[in-house]
Amino acid sequence: MPRITPINWKVLECIFLKIGFEFKRQVGSHRSYTKSGIRRPIVIPTYKEIDTEIIKSNLKTAQLSRDKYFELLKECK
Repeated sequence: MPRITPINWKVLECIFLKIGFEFKRQVGSHRSYTKSGIRRPIVIPTYKEIDTEIIKSNLKTAQLSRDKYFELLKECK
């Protein structure tokens, strides 16, 4: 299985938009996305490179598998 590596925030945003998350608000450099059925919002900072720990945390919150993440990553790059 490939390793999760840092990516641009726009690519990460594309992944979550494809699985049904909707942009709700932005405070400073942090954008918040919600989806019905998911209790906590996903927060994506608008950084040039998103750290792998932030990506992993958001995947866990969104209940998104690594396999699905890599599949969507190919579509969004």
